[in-house]
Amino acid sequence: MVVAGVAVACTIGATAVGLSRGGDVDRSPVAATAVEQPGGAAATDGPAAAAQADPGGRAGRTATGGRPASTGAAPAIAARPAAQVAAAAPASVAYLRERYGVSATEAARRLALQEFSGPLADRLAADQPDVYGGMWLDQTAGGVLVVAATDPAAVRPAVAGAPDAAHVRVVAVRHSLRQLTDAAARLAAALDGTAGEDVLVDPQRNALSVVTGGRIAADDGRLTEALAAAGVPATARPRAAGAVPKACDPRYCAQAPMRGGIRLDVPRDDGTVGGCTVGFNIRSRTGKWYILTAGHCVVGGRHQQVDKTWHQFLGPKVPVSVESTAPVLAENAFPNDYAIMPYQPGALERWKYPGAAGPSLVNYWCVADNPGCTTSRDVSITGYVPYAAIQIGWVVCATGSAYTPKSGEVYVDSGAGAGYLPGTRCGEIYSKTDSSKGGGIDVHICARPGDSGGPLFTESDGKALGILSDGDPNSGPCADPNERNHYAPVSTILARVNALQGGPGAFQIATRGPGTGLIAR
Repeated sequence: MVVAGVAVACTIGATAVGLSRGGDVDRSPVAATAVEQPGGAAATDGPAAAAQADPGGRAGRTATGGRPASTGAAPAIAARPAAQVAAAAPASVAYLRERYGVSATEAARRLALQEFSGPLADRLAADQPDVYGGMWLDQTAGGVLVVAATDPAAVRPAVAGAPDAAHVRVVAVRHSLRQLTDAAARLAAALDGTAGEDVLVDPQRNALSVVTGGRIAADDGRLTEALAAAGVPATARPRAAGAVPKACDPRYCAQAPMRGGIRLDVPRDDGTVGGCTVGFNIRSRTGKWYILTAGHCVVGGRHQQVDKTWHQFLGPKVPVSVESTAPVLAENAFPNDYAIMPYQPGALERWKYPGAAGPSLVNYWCVADNPGCTTSRDVSITGYVPYAAIQIGWVVCATGSAYTPKSGEVYVDSGAGAGYLPGTRCGEIYSKTDSSKGGGIDVHICARPGDSGGPLFTESDGKALGILSDGDPNSGPCADPNERNHYAPVSTILARVNALQGGPGAFQIATRGPGTGLIAR
């Protein structure tokens, strides 16, 4: 996509940085008074009924043969106060207030519960793998964290320490998350597909979805039998139609340091120029620095040569990166839609972080349709969230740089449509199974051609989630609160490239800017 932005001031610590035009962009136990089945029906038999008859959690072994449920409360999971979380996420607060008509206090509570849900999910998956069925935030039901379990009594000690227990609800399901994940792997293998891409786990339905139209054809003769033999509920659905790449020709500030959300311009073999948005800083185990963006920006029929990327190609044409060749670190097959590109010779010196170098950053640029953003700033990236731990209902933010220039401007048009402003917007994860090619992070956040590769992150704690790949073919100003766009998960990308290029840790999201030795674990 191509995007040109407006002049904006960012702050890095106490230092103001002028951005030039540009851009392609209370603790109490959970009450066990109502254990519900998906769809709202009360459980009347099996482990769920046992949970209702035995609210103290004294039920024996789990339905799937796991260890007996503990009768003591698990150690509390540390949680930040809601006010502290909200102070670090003003735009996320604004999104919840506007979308759901809630107070600032209620929005803060929801965000604090969201932050708490991540480590809670990790604990349940590790301690109760045969019981835990996944979780999600239900914003429409009042910001409730829904925890699925095959035996609700078994997970009660873990959720009893929740600082917002009144808004944590346990529902009974038939299959654990591990059962679903294992079944997805078997089903994918039976259909010559890939689990997590063609066969997806849907915790809300406690089921699997097979996405047809890619590796798996809708008329595959094996499909009906494979679905019936999956061992868990499984259905097939076609890939979403009408998705368009968020390819771009953006334009951004030429000042260091390199941050997520900065414009890239990419010359093509035919003499035209395309581009995308920087997602995150990447560092290899050997100490080499890279930037991460979308693979479709540099992989395809118009990119057979080794392409260099630039910032503001039409001037001042600042060198940024070059397409990798040894090894090739780029693919264009969602969710593996990534390009990890090293800097051009001499470019890293131009883009490195000053002095001792601070945290790796993502640009957070205010736009008129992001009412919670009053001061443009940078968000420090503190690591990333694994795809399996990302939950439906989370409020997240994304920075893009798409732009259609006004008359007389010399920026390349990304196709964003007149009136679209590059910058940062916040919204909600509504699905992990709805993306056009499967296995992505599906959000209600406005984006346009030119935002591709741009970062998706949590505002309050600076966790990287994904980079933009494709979405609805909207144009112009952001007017549809239900617009759908799809992000390739960072953890999926890292797992893929590390499997191909040196094993775990070979490439990592950087938590310190280029020029330092610290990276995310």
